[in-house]
Amino acid sequence: MKMLFLGITFFLIGTTWSFAMETNEILVECGEFVKIYDPSVGEKEKWYINDHCFIYGPDKTWNLFGITHQEPANPGDEDNFAHATAKKLMQKQWDKQPFALTVAPKPPWNEEHLWAPHVILHNCIYYMFYCAGDKDHTKYKIHLATSPDLKTWTRHPKNPMVVDGFDGRDPCVLRLKDKWVMYYTANRPANKGNHVVVAVTSDDLINWKNPKVVFTHPAIGTYGGPTESPFVVARNGKYYLFICTNMPYDDSAAYVSGNPFHWDIKNKVGKFPAHAAEVIQDNDGKWYISRCGWGRGGVYLAPLIWKDEQQSPKPNPGVSK
Repeated sequence: MKMLFLGITFFLIGTTWSFAMETNEILVECGEFVKIYDPSVGEKEKWYINDHCFIYGPDKTWNLFGITHQEPANPGDEDNFAHATAKKLMQKQWDKQPFALTVAPKPPWNEEHLWAPHVILHNCIYYMFYCAGDKDHTKYKIHLATSPDLKTWTRHPKNPMVVDGFDGRDPCVLRLKDKWVMYYTANRPANKGNHVVVAVTSDDLINWKNPKVVFTHPAIGTYGGPTESPFVVARNGKYYLFICTNMPYDDSAAYVSGNPFHWDIKNKVGKFPAHAAEVIQDNDGKWYISRCGWGRGGVYLAPLIWKDEQQSPKPNPGVSK
C-alpha cells in the first residue's frame, strides 16, 4: 500500500498547530453487531429506527432517541422521535418509552418532519439538535429543543438554529476548547452540488455562525448521498470523521485529520457495515459503534476498536500552543 504523508498547519480558536501525519493503515475497526433495541416489540406493525443518538441520563440510565416509523420506509412522514432506555448500554431489548417529540407543522415552527436527533448535556440542561426540514429543500433547517430531564422537551424560541441546503441535516455537536462546533451534511451548491459536511461554530449553543465546508465528496446530486450522519470524535490529538456513505446502504467510513475543520477523502482509516452509525463511549471508557436503518429491525451495537495509540501526531515544538 502506498504511504500517504500529510502535513497540516491550521488556526483554531486563537491557537496554531502543526502536525505531520502518516495514514497508511486502518486505525479503527469494529467487532460483531448485537441488536439492543427492536421498536416493533409490542406493536402490531413492523417499525424501524433510523438516525439516532445516545445520552447518559441523570437517573443513571442510558437513553436512545431516533427517527422512527412503521415499515416500509417513508422519510417524509417521519413525525416522531423514538425514545428507549436501559440501565446498561449493551442491555438486550431496551425499554420502550413514549415518543420524545412530535412534529410541529404550524407556525412558528413549520416543521416538515423530525430527523436525526443529537443530544448533549451542558450546564445541567440537555440540548437536542435535529432536522425539522422545509417544503423548500434549499431552506432545510436545524432546530433545537431543550430538557432538564430527557423527558419533557421545549422548542427554543430562536429556532431555527441553522438553515442550509440542499437538505442541511444530521447535526453532531462537539466541544473544542472554548467553542462549540456543529457538523452536518448538506449539498453545496444546493442545485445538484457536491455532497459535503459543513461546520458552524457557537459560543452559547444558540447563535451559530461561520459555516465552512470541512469534507467534500466527489459525488454530485441531491437527497441521501455519501456524507450522511457525520459524527466527529476527538482522540489522541486527532479528529475522526465518521460518515454514512450509502455505498451500499449499510456502509460507514472513518477519516482522520489533525484539523477539526478539514478532512481529505484520501485519509480513510476505517470501514464499517453500518447505516447512520453513532460512536459511543460508556462509563468504563469502552467504545462502541451503532447501526440501524430501514428494514433493519432496530438498533445494533458493536465494540469499536481503536488502533491508533502509537499514531498520535506530534505538535511542532516551535509552534505556540
